[in-house]
Formats: sequence, structure tokens, C-alpha cells
Amino acid sequence: MSTQSFDVVVLGGGSGGLAASFRAASHGAKVAMLEPALLGGTCVNVGCVPKKAMWLAADLAERIALAAQLGFDVPVAPQLAWPRLLQRRQRYIDGIHASYRQRLQDSGVAHIARRGRLLDARTVECDDGTRLQARHIVIATGSHALKPDLPGAALGGTSDDFFALQAAPARVAIVGGGYIAVELAGVLHGLGSEVTLLARGQRLLSGFDAEMTAQMADNLRQQGIALRFGCRLQALERRDGGIGVQLQDEPAGAAFDTVLFATGRAPSTRGLGLEAVGVALDEQGAIVVDAFQDSSVPGISAVGDVTGQAMLTPVAIAAARRLMDRLYGGQPEARLDYDNVPSVVFSHPPLGSVGLSEEQARARFDTVSTYHSRFRPMLQSLGDGPMRALFKMVCAGEDEKVVGIHLLGEGADEILQGFAVALKAGVTRRQMEDTVAIHPTAAEEVVLMR
Repeated sequence: MSTQSFDVVVLGGGSGGLAASFRAASHGAKVAMLEPALLGGTCVNVGCVPKKAMWLAADLAERIALAAQLGFDVPVAPQLAWPRLLQRRQRYIDGIHASYRQRLQDSGVAHIARRGRLLDARTVECDDGTRLQARHIVIATGSHALKPDLPGAALGGTSDDFFALQAAPARVAIVGGGYIAVELAGVLHGLGSEVTLLARGQRLLSGFDAEMTAQMADNLRQQGIALRFGCRLQALERRDGGIGVQLQDEPAGAAFDTVLFATGRAPSTRGLGLEAVGVALDEQGAIVVDAFQDSSVPGISAVGDVTGQAMLTPVAIAAARRLMDRLYGGQPEARLDYDNVPSVVFSHPPLGSVGLSEEQARARFDTVSTYHSRFRPMLQSLGDGPMRALFKMVCAGEDEKVVGIHLLGEGADEILQGFAVALKAGVTRRQMEDTVAIHPTAAEEVVLMR
């Protein structure tokens, strides 16, 4: 049985694991990274990257329809060669894989395509028996999609299965009301499916500003997506013509060709030997870490989805980089500030958010003021499109410090970043008003809110 020594061993080659490996190596550390599957983890393979590719295709379908309204000689119902789209999507992902492999080689990181488990706080055993010893171990094994425990659940798929589709199903039911459910609904509708979204709660996106999600729901309905709230799913069953969805206290409804669950994700911590080593886990199975990403066991840290903290790719990357700056870069206070992390839901149109919702602000501050801009984007207006935009700013205190910015509309995914920087820097409402707007753009509505 061979044993190899490193400064740091990273378990997981997703966004967090790769970022940790590259940053540690840049500081001169000897690094081993274990990843038995595809490099890039969920984000690159069954998450952000392929999702955005499909979102872009759905967005183009909508714009082709608008182009016809504006006078372009294009078919009103263009047909998508789905296999060609998947080929282009995979080509893009293959390029990312190749880039990662080259960076690992150039940085001197030992990429070990094996699974590993902890024997103690300094030793990882690979599934071929090889042992790796290190002064520090970083867990970055990510998360995985969940299915509810109910009869017939095997008939439904998850977001992972969405990326295996070879064509747009005619009739789709999406179970869930979070951002993955909303994104899948918009993409599938845009690519030709008849979509029904079944949410357990009484609204979409429970962690977002309620006023924004109400407008989002209206936009989805305007597109033709059926929204149902307060759904208590009891079972899936095979019926003539498709898959039946049985809801509590309701008669059998129409069958669907495809049912997708978007009912949450769980940290991937099983089989890592964490319990035997004494690493504390929370009720959801996530690794409990402190502000510096350290676990309950000295020498073992964790970053990304496996910690259950702000499960976003840029968060995993930023936390991993700061962790390695602290451990190997001579920056003893380096850590990620989890306040005011921007996020975007790639709905149609997208919803971008940074800071506090109005509800959160009112629970925290005595004085809260809000500003809005409701408008119809120019392209939608010219093409008689159904979409409406809503921009909202939440301010607190007598000086009206901006504590939340929420943008629902075309371009919100690109617009938000700059305003997120301003919010992080402590911008006030008066400073926003004093900024000259760029006209005509959607972004100008942020500084012209009333």
C-alpha cells in the first residue's frame, strides 16, 4: 500500500475544489485533488453552464417571435434542431474540461481520478487503496438533486435528467417553486413544451422579495405557463398516455409526458468518513464550518454546496480562494463575507437580486423606504410582447442607505453586477439619484426609481 504526502488534499473537482487547488498551488503548496467524475462538478456538467446554454436557446426563440412582429421575414414558429443544440452545448463543455485539465497540469496539481474517504484528520484513502497524507484536507464534494420519498417517484426525473432530454417533451409537469423549478419551466416553455409548475407553497422563490416574485408569476402566466400553488403531491403513477400526478384531495388530472422534480438539493457528504473522524454535520447533512471555512476538526475545511451556505458557484470559488490565501498566502484574516451576495434566477425575463428583500429589511430596521420602476421594455413594446419589468430598491435609515436591489426584466442578469458593487460599498439613495442615467436603456430605471 503506497502513501503519498502533500500540503493539501482536496476532495472534489467542482467549482470550489478546482478554485482551492489552483489558488493553493499558486502559493507554492503541493496539492492533490480527487475527482472521480467529470471536472467542473454540477455547475459545468448539469448546472449553470448547460442551463445557460438552454436558456439562451429559449431566449432566442422568444426573440425570433418578436422579430417577426417587428417585420422580419422569419417563421412565426421556428423549429429547433435539438440534437444540434446539444452538440454545440457539449462542445462548449468539452472546451471547459480541456481548459481545466491544462490548468491542472500547468499548475502542478496532482489530479487523481479516484474517490476518497478520510481515515483521520491527516489521511485520505483512495478507492484503490492508495493513501494520501496532508497537513490540510479540504472537502468540496458539492451537492446532489433530491427526489421526494413517495410512491412512483422513480417515474419522475430531476434537473440532472433535464439535461439528458433529446427533445422538448410535449407536456411537462415541474414539481417545485424554487429557482431551479422556475428556470426549467421557462426554458422548456420557450423551447416548445406545454408546462405546468406545481408548487407546494403559496408563492414562488420563498427567499426572494415577495413583490418581485408576484410579478414574476404574472409574467410566467402571460407566457402560457400554468402555475398551481398549495400542491401536496402524493404519488406518481403510470397512466395511459403518460405519467399521472396525484395531488392530495384532488381527482386524477391530465397525464404528462415528463415529470421533473425540483424539490431541493442535499450536500454530498455520505461515504467520506466524516462521522468517524468527528466532523460535525447539521440536520441536512452539511458540514458545519465557521467564518473561516474550518470544520469542527482542526486541519479539515469545507467550501461550497457541501457546507449548505449560499449554494452558488461564485460563492464556492470565492470561499475556496480566500481559504487558501489564509492557509498558504500569508493572509491570516482572509475569509469570505457572505453578506450581500448577488444572485440571478434565469427566468424569462431574469430576476436579479442583491441584499435584503423588503420583508427582511422591515424585520431588521426601524425605517425602511422602497422605490420602484414598472415598465415595458422597448423590445417587448415594439413587438407587442407580454413581458413586464419591475425594478425595486430597498433603503434603510434616515440617510436611505441602499440595502437591497431587485431587478426583474431583460438584461437584469448583466445589469446587476455593477449595482451589487455599489450596494457593497454602501451607496445611498441620494448617490444613486445623483448618477446620470444612460438612455435609452433598462439600466437607467435603477437610478430613476420613484
